[in-house]
Amino acid sequence: MSQSKTSTIVVGKLGAPYGIKGWLKVHSFTDDPQGIFDFSPWLIGQQGKWQNLEVSDWRRHNKGYIAKFAQVNDRDEAMAYTNAEIAVYAEQLPELPEGEFYWRDLIGMSVVTNKGYDLGVVDDLMETGSNDVLVVKANKKDAFGQSERLIPFLTDSVILDVNHEERKVTVDWDPAF
Repeated sequence: MSQSKTSTIVVGKLGAPYGIKGWLKVHSFTDDPQGIFDFSPWLIGQQGKWQNLEVSDWRRHNKGYIAKFAQVNDRDEAMAYTNAEIAVYAEQLPELPEGEFYWRDLIGMSVVTNKGYDLGVVDDLMETGSNDVLVVKANKKDAFGQSERLIPFLTDSVILDVNHEERKVTVDWDPAF
């Protein structure tokens, strides 16, 4: 089954086969690594092609996880899925409480200072040890000559408002930075 990436979210990656009965190692990208098993079916992607696979069993193994798919019954079949991406349909993600959002919801939002200066558009987000960081791609004719800004995602002090309807993030930030 081929699936466009717009409605899918990558939540992990398959590793090497484990044993001879078709089990594979699982690398989860979810906040709670075990949370990846709350989703079913998984979309397994390789070279832009996606297919549904049903997780029939899984368990913790050493410091990670291993999973068995109903459709995969031996090591050779499992080998074909090594390093494939694990995705789910965006609709499978749980609804979040008011005021919370997924990082992907911020991508493409415009970023403006509380004084009205247009800093650009959220291009990416990064996790650092202390806090998350917005990667903001500046406008082509930025008055301060910036091409990109890294803005710490600190609610209340830097991030003043995230408006989903207007797709706008308001920040207390010096445009010269």
